Amino acid sequence: MSRPVLRNALLAAGMLLGSQAALAENRVALVIGQSNYRAVVPLPNPANDAKAVSQLLGDAGFEVLTAGDLSQNEMREKIGDFAAKVAAKGPDTIALVFYAGHGLQIDGENFLVPIDVDPKREADIPLQAVRLNDILNTLTSVPSKMRILLLDACRNNPFPAINKSSGHGLAIVDAKTAAPGTFVSFSTSPGAEAEDGNGADSPYTLALLTAAKEPGLSIEDTFKRVRVSVNKATEGRQTPWDSSSLTDDFRFFPGQATVASKPPVTKRTVAEWRRELQGKPADVANEMIVADGTDEAYEAFVGLYAQSPFGPQAREWLDRHRRMVAWNHAVIINTAAGYRAFLAQYADSDLSATARKLEERLRNRPSIATAVTATAGASPNAASGAAPAGGPNQPTIASLAAPTCPCGAPSSPLKKVDLPPKKRADPDPPKRASTPPRRLREVDEDVVLYRRPLQRDYYEPSPGPSIGIGIGIGGFGGGRGGYQGRSRGGY
Repeated sequence: MSRPVLRNALLAAGMLLGSQAALAENRVALVIGQSNYRAVVPLPNPANDAKAVSQLLGDAGFEVLTAGDLSQNEMREKIGDFAAKVAAKGPDTIALVFYAGHGLQIDGENFLVPIDVDPKREADIPLQAVRLNDILNTLTSVPSKMRILLLDACRNNPFPAINKSSGHGLAIVDAKTAAPGTFVSFSTSPGAEAEDGNGADSPYTLALLTAAKEPGLSIEDTFKRVRVSVNKATEGRQTPWDSSSLTDDFRFFPGQATVASKPPVTKRTVAEWRRELQGKPADVANEMIVADGTDEAYEAFVGLYAQSPFGPQAREWLDRHRRMVAWNHAVIINTAAGYRAFLAQYADSDLSATARKLEERLRNRPSIATAVTATAGASPNAASGAAPAGGPNQPTIASLAAPTCPCGAPSSPLKKVDLPPKKRADPDPPKRASTPPRRLREVDEDVVLYRRPLQRDYYEPSPGPSIGIGIGIGGFGGGRGGYQGRSRGGY
């Protein structure tokens, strides 16, 4: 039997085993291909990509829902239906979403673009598109074993009204800061743009269709191969990127891999990578660092192979990746000082306009102390400790900041007040015309009981006012401090 025939037979056997393995676990997938955009030139390949990936996932034992050319409402509906299906399948379900189409980052947040968008300004994108973090939050809101998100969505920004002011590509999504069991893959590195390709499928999808069919290959090794294949096919212009917080193994097709997977190694330093790469041909060394995908590997390569054909591309990748990491940090902390620090380091990048806008927006936002002062009616010098204009008993910022809600420690000890036992009311009390009706009862000068509540323990604060403040804290939708936002507030 010839080698190609034998290989095809092994692949067919792997697909059969994959279908059988699916009986032991639930696998569901949502595949979206966005080609026929209404306001811009259509994309030829996403529809083909979606069809090919649907076939691949079906062979791998997934129950596949395929959709294409979705409007914003349709996309949200499909995602909601998919989450409901994952919930119905149970907590042992592997949920996979593949998206091919346009994607944008606006103000540090990533958006997937429906076919009916027609933005006239950046502010239109959050209203017309679908936040990537909304999809991630929806998937993590239902119990599942694993969530895999594959995005062939980093193509160029086609909207003239915003393509000069918004950043290129997509912002970083760090799965390690999210719920365990998440794997995210971009068709190119953060901040870069992917190619649609000249064939029927994009370079990313074409590489995925080949690498995923290898029996027994882990998902981490699968996407290492995808990175190397796309880098070669585009002559270094495009290098996929992924982030993982998986705690379980995943293979598209079970079986014995033709090349044994190497055990995971600890992160190597630049010096260790220099020793590893020293003396190797430039193309071999380039393949090694692309498969690894760390700053340390690229930095060592740039130092050793700066004059090789791969040197400028490696330098560009390294600079861009460091810039995107700095941008991700600025977006997470989301302060005026954080954006100023980013601008001080990257004053002329494609993200500078966005950083300046966000810095100005935050610089003009009232501080918490100012808001508290205005709410309490205190004078501006209250924060400095000076006597407020209202007199010595006027609450200060320090007293306002002291927690008094049940969930926080009191600002000062409380004294228990023992009330006298409640007496039964006289059914026919004597009338005293000279005494007004008893509407309230004073226990102490600081505690007043209205209309005789039921007998219970009452507390009075120690001298000095104390007012609690509740501050709502929200997560980011792709932008503000992790990808799953929550809100908490005081009393």
